Amino acid sequence: MREEIICAGFGGQGIMLLGKVIAQAAMKENKHLTWIPSYGSAMRGGTAFCTVVISKEEIASPYVDKCDSLFVFNQPSWDKFKRRVRPGGLVLLNSTLIKNSLGPKGVKIRKIPFTDLAASLGNARVANMIALGVYLKEKNIVKKKSCFEVFAEIVPPGKEHLVGINKQALDKGYAV
Repeated sequence: MREEIICAGFGGQGIMLLGKVIAQAAMKENKHLTWIPSYGSAMRGGTAFCTVVISKEEIASPYVDKCDSLFVFNQPSWDKFKRRVRPGGLVLLNSTLIKNSLGPKGVKIRKIPFTDLAASLGNARVANMIALGVYLKEKNIVKKKSCFEVFAEIVPPGKEHLVGINKQALDKGYAV
């Protein structure tokens, strides 16, 4: 088992957090992993992406050329990464912000309005966790329980209320 993931979007959309939650959940499940962030030119508003590799075996190289799963949250990121999905791969596409979503043949593209769904929960910033819920339902790479444990561990002091909304968002995505 080896899963190579790319998460991409604008700075401020929680792209790094999404990758980090997946990676830490995999670590909780005693899997080998790498998580490599790339912030682009700006942390807020600029493009950002990260790669995650999860494996039962040691990982010789963390480089991801073609991914098994692509989370993509905006048009510039879709334009940049759509050709990097392996045939048979999964794309989780934020249809709220990506209108030109013609992609490569031979991949499964789930067009879901992540930002709109998050706004319906009262917090547009949890679109990333809705996408994570969809991913967990589509692929059996990490468990929902492990992600919930990660939420509780990484929340900053004084922001404990965010654990609940993130769990709610993940559950909403899992139900899509």
